[in-house]
Amino acid sequence: MRALYVMDPPASLDVAGDSTYALMVEAARRGHSTAWCHPSDLRVVGNQPAARVQEARALTAAPWFELGDVAQVPLGSFDAIWMRKDPPFDMDYVFSTYILDLAERAGAKVFNDPVSLKAANEKMYALQWPELSPPTWVTNSVEEVVALAREHGRVVIKPWDGNGGRGVLVTHGQDRNLRSMAELLTGEGRVSILVQPFLEAIRDGDKRIILVDGEPRGWFLRVPGPQDHRGNMHVGATVQGCDLDERDRAICGALEGRLRAEGLLFVGIDVIGGLLTEINVTSPTGLREIQTLMGRDLAAELQDAAAKKLAAR
Repeated sequence: MRALYVMDPPASLDVAGDSTYALMVEAARRGHSTAWCHPSDLRVVGNQPAARVQEARALTAAPWFELGDVAQVPLGSFDAIWMRKDPPFDMDYVFSTYILDLAERAGAKVFNDPVSLKAANEKMYALQWPELSPPTWVTNSVEEVVALAREHGRVVIKPWDGNGGRGVLVTHGQDRNLRSMAELLTGEGRVSILVQPFLEAIRDGDKRIILVDGEPRGWFLRVPGPQDHRGNMHVGATVQGCDLDERDRAICGALEGRLRAEGLLFVGIDVIGGLLTEINVTSPTGLREIQTLMGRDLAAELQDAAAKKLAAR
């Protein structure tokens, strides 16, 4: 297989915990030809999608990558393209999916499907299953945010396009900073945000479940540290093993058909207290943690699933 990884620069990766690196190591083990490019390297040349790419073979020891020359090549020359650029999901990210749409027409298979990347916003997509999600309001009104906090007590307010816990704030109706927070996050009423009741179950952890072609394959808990309410590892959350309960399996079962039909091969969902809070499709993480905690090689399972999709075309 010849594969391209659209990603952040290899030198910027923390290989100890990076899922894209894990995928590329498995590709190298299988003898795949691999290259990387940044989304800014994508282009159209004479109506055909192309990119300036660099051959990149992942290694299991420092310097971690063996890099070749940079060359401009048609995207249709690749069998598989993995869109692995970390968020934010901004207009630059959206624009890159337009070129990846063309790559699919040129014969490459893109994981995850670029049409679905545009449609499945990580916070808003979960609301398509309202029976699985916590009560949620989406508004750009400062007054409505204040009123909701006064009605529901402790609440979480967060950007619709955030990632990694960025901009996630916990407040309450009597917080003298509440109005200022709402003004800041909504840009004085110009930008919509999400408002949800604070889920006390976050103290027990935010459960990350990795789904491969719609099936749950690995999971772990991210437990917030004493100095932060967020279940994100880079702000101090610790990773612990856990089991899937009946509710978790019901959530995964409800999502399976849609994820598979929409070409979302690699997905990470977040569950807090039995409620679906996010469906991560842009650049899910957790492969290395699952390998450590469960002994399960999801990088290999994802490469198997990709090969199966290619064989079925």
